[in-house]
Amino acid sequence: MKAFGVISTTALFLILGMTFPAFAQEEHHQQEAKPEKQQEQAKPAKQEQQQQAKGQQEQKQQQQQAKPARQEQQQQAKGQQEQQKQQQQQAKSSRQEQQHQAKGQQEQQQKQQQQAKGQQQQQDKAAKQQEQARGQQQEKQQQQQQAKSSRQEQQQQARGQQHEQAQGQWAHNGQKDSRGHEYNENRFGREHHARFQEHGGRYYDGRREYSYGGYWFYAAAYPAWFYREDVYFIMGADGLWYAVAYDDPSLTLEVDIS
Repeated sequence: MKAFGVISTTALFLILGMTFPAFAQEEHHQQEAKPEKQQEQAKPAKQEQQQQAKGQQEQKQQQQQAKPARQEQQQQAKGQQEQQKQQQQQAKSSRQEQQHQAKGQQEQQQKQQQQAKGQQQQQDKAAKQQEQARGQQQEKQQQQQQAKSSRQEQQQQARGQQHEQAQGQWAHNGQKDSRGHEYNENRFGREHHARFQEHGGRYYDGRREYSYGGYWFYAAAYPAWFYREDVYFIMGADGLWYAVAYDDPSLTLEVDIS
């Protein structure tokens, strides 16, 4: 039994001795193979990491490249904002200037209207004064004219009286001349004066005749005063007919009657 145990033990050691190197060798191979496997497994991860790093680097480069563009965009946007702000400020200034100008124009118009109103008032006042002055002048002229007419009437009456005294008494109403022409105070005398034209009346039998009181009167020649003065016809106490100047009875012209 003891010998069997020794043999068994020896055989076990032999088996173990043979197995251990093989196991160790296999383990060594496994250990050697494991780094390669790990390296092979790590290689894709490393490549992925490198790709990720490369992607990050490219992204970073893109970001860096995009940064100037963003900055430029921001600057452009800022410039546009400033430009818009300037435009708004200019528009505001323009509106204020326009409002100021409009206000100034309105004030100027009001001032001009006020001046025009003042001038109109002055003109109205001056026109009223002129109207009053004209009225006073017209009134004065009327008074002068009335005084002149009164003097002329008095002078005419005086002349008439003088003429009646100079010529003697005129014919009475109803008296007739040598050819039967009747003197009528309703048709003849001082109250029936008239103005005659040089080429008026009628030209008959080589002479110029004028109608008066229902008869035609004529003279061999007519003085200038006959056409210049109002004239009336009257018959004298001697039965002869006379043309007398109304304003100056001293001017008489013996006329004939047809």
